[in-house]
Amino acid sequence: PGRAGARPVLGICVGMQVMFTAGDEHGVHTEGLGEWPGLVERLEAHVVPHMGWATVDAAEGSALFAGVDDQRFYFVHSYAAHSFPLSETVDRERFAAPLVTWADHGGPFVAAVENGPLAATQFHPEKSGDAGAQLLTNWVASLR
Repeated sequence: PGRAGARPVLGICVGMQVMFTAGDEHGVHTEGLGEWPGLVERLEAHVVPHMGWATVDAAEGSALFAGVDDQRFYFVHSYAAHSFPLSETVDRERFAAPLVTWADHGGPFVAAVENGPLAATQFHPEKSGDAGAQLLTNWVASLR
């Protein structure tokens, strides 16, 4: 376990971004908490910030998105992780890799990560209506 240990944490928006190795914002490189590998960078879209409702490509077997994987969620952000290198290198026979959910705005970006009691979303479940409420319910249920 990383710094979060086994304590339940749900990072939302910037709370997800700080979980990664580092971020580059306005030309300033800042170290993150290092819970997950990856660099948070500005979105590569014509319109930034990404503001509004969007669908996600939920990870197979996701507990967070159970029953809401075809719903839209509310995003407000200009930065995101564009890759998740760990998902490509983990020996899945020996270790459970974090589940990574993706979305797209000018290119793919990480929309959510599930890693045991440590989870995070780039979108705002608290602003995402019934789908967001169900996702929060799913997260709490996954801790039991």
